[in-house]
Amino acid sequence: MKSQNDKEVRERLVARGAEALTDAELLSLVLPARRGEESVATAERMVESVGGVGPLARLTLSELRQLEGLGMDGAAKVAAAIELGRRVLLAEGEEGANITNYRDVVALFGPLLGALSHEEMWVLYLSSSNRILEKRRMSVGGLSSLTTDCRLIVRHALTLVAASIIVVHNHPSGLAEPSGEDEQFTRRLREAAALFDIALLDHIIVSRGGSYSFRADGKL
Repeated sequence: MKSQNDKEVRERLVARGAEALTDAELLSLVLPARRGEESVATAERMVESVGGVGPLARLTLSELRQLEGLGMDGAAKVAAAIELGRRVLLAEGEEGANITNYRDVVALFGPLLGALSHEEMWVLYLSSSNRILEKRRMSVGGLSSLTTDCRLIVRHALTLVAASIIVVHNHPSGLAEPSGEDEQFTRRLREAAALFDIALLDHIIVSRGGSYSFRADGKL
């Protein structure tokens, strides 16, 4: 198939919508213009070199900067597009939705956190009927560690008059199995929340390789 040029990509977007474009074609629309080469050709090589848009989303700003000589301007545009996509995914799980099981949580946070190269911890604050009152990012960590104060989580639950909470964090390693630190944190948070009659319904770990639920594994 003949490779599209930039003008053709834009025309197809207008005529058929963004869903008609390939990953590389979508990426080309946010790349800065380069003298002597179509942006779509650059984007195709970028996607191929990293193995797809999933791995691309896991790259840091510094790593993006090295791809195809993007420089900081191009890397910033790509990083902004990726982050915008993540925020759209988060917005789709609006407050007011009901959580029925841990798979609902994985469906909400898997796409948001699974591709990250660093750890993040989020908390779902729920009503007595398991309706989402708020989704809140509590901490951002490094490649393999995360520090979160249980008191901050419980304090916000009291502010919202939440009946229960679900904690979610990711493992950039790709392995969803809990560490010793994850298990200790879960015990501390359950005990702290119980002092105020707030239930810790689950602690869920998401990763590229799958997910793990403390409740489904009988540890809550």
